[in-house]
Amino acid sequence: MASEMVIFTRTYDFISWLIPRLESFPRSQRFGVTRRLQDAALDFYETITVANNSRGEERRQLLRRADSHLDKVRFYLRLAVQWAWLNEGQYQHAAQMVAEIGRLLGGWRKNPDGSDRAEGSPRAFGSA
Repeated sequence: MASEMVIFTRTYDFISWLIPRLESFPRSQRFGVTRRLQDAALDFYETITVANNSRGEERRQLLRRADSHLDKVRFYLRLAVQWAWLNEGQYQHAAQMVAEIGRLLGGWRKNPDGSDRAEGSPRAFGSA
């Protein structure tokens, strides 16, 4: 169940932190980089949600797609700090959250069907 998976909680926390920060990005970029960053983050969440309800090869493909969305998030965050839309502290915080989400996703990709409840898997607090 999605509510048991740490990756969903961490992604929710990241998006909840990110969206208010986007309000301070330049108005001229509202439909450019700002929108792409927001879309990449939301697309990531939507993709892992669908992956959670899928099995087999479909799940593996969705997890690869989620990884691609997360790469986009990383890229847009780097642009945001380079252009001073995020300060260094905000960027470090975001980067730490995204790194943790990436580790959780990597664990899920290594074991997409969840047969092994290793600590690196997304269900670190899941049922036995």
